[in-house]
Amino acid sequence: MKNAAVLISGRGSNLSALMAAQGSAYRIVLVVSNVEGAGGLEIAAAAGIPVKVIPHQGKSRETFDAEVDAVLREAGADIVCLAGFMRILSDGFVRAWEGKLVNIHPSLLPAYKGIRVHERVIEAKEALSGASVHFVVPELDAGPVIAQGSVPVHPSDTPQTLAARVLEIEHSLYPQALQLLATGGVRLEKGLAVFG
Repeated sequence: MKNAAVLISGRGSNLSALMAAQGSAYRIVLVVSNVEGAGGLEIAAAAGIPVKVIPHQGKSRETFDAEVDAVLREAGADIVCLAGFMRILSDGFVRAWEGKLVNIHPSLLPAYKGIRVHERVIEAKEALSGASVHFVVPELDAGPVIAQGSVPVHPSDTPQTLAARVLEIEHSLYPQALQLLATGGVRLEKGLAVFG
């Protein structure tokens, strides 16, 4: 059983999916947010999961990351999941948690890294989009992919309708990927995701 911590900035819909799927492989021991009043904090607290707010305003990236690192270690986290966490983490933090730090991104990586993903997918008239769970490395959205799921892009789609369809995929994909990582079914080795 691995201890997972989840970093959030918003409503916590992926957090809810991870919480619903916890069991024999992992349990969530801490939820951290950089935003006071983030919806996900209430969801976690209602389920009896410890929560911590660490505001980032007025702090260097390294100072903020050091505070986050300290609470993760105090909670005994083995794995850290970014779930709508709207902060870029410092290289030092990412290296300290290498192989134990994962993120979910709303595109079929390596395509459409960064922000405004759904707008860019629609503008490019893509036939498919989706979500990717990946190991976090210092370069943004560039870590090896653990799992992906795809959805069709309809000609009538708006960024909002596409986002809603991708989010459904995220909610099933992220718990599966975390289960895989927690049970040793995937690991990060020499910059690659190694399965089995």
